[in-house]
Amino acid sequence: MAVQQRRNSKTRKAKRRTHYKLAAPTLTKCPVCGEYKQAHRMCGCGSYNGETIVGK
Repeated sequence: MAVQQRRNSKTRKAKRRTHYKLAAPTLTKCPVCGEYKQAHRMCGCGSYNGETIVGK
């Protein structure tokens, strides 16, 4: 196994980790109420895939 010869600087470590970031969730518009929601999730209005599942 390789053994580290020198200590890596904070800058070098930060450059390596620039790709470690969260991606924003993809949002779609609900066809019933028009609010933005995550794909493949039930909307707050109680509809899923254009059909009302939960009545208020």
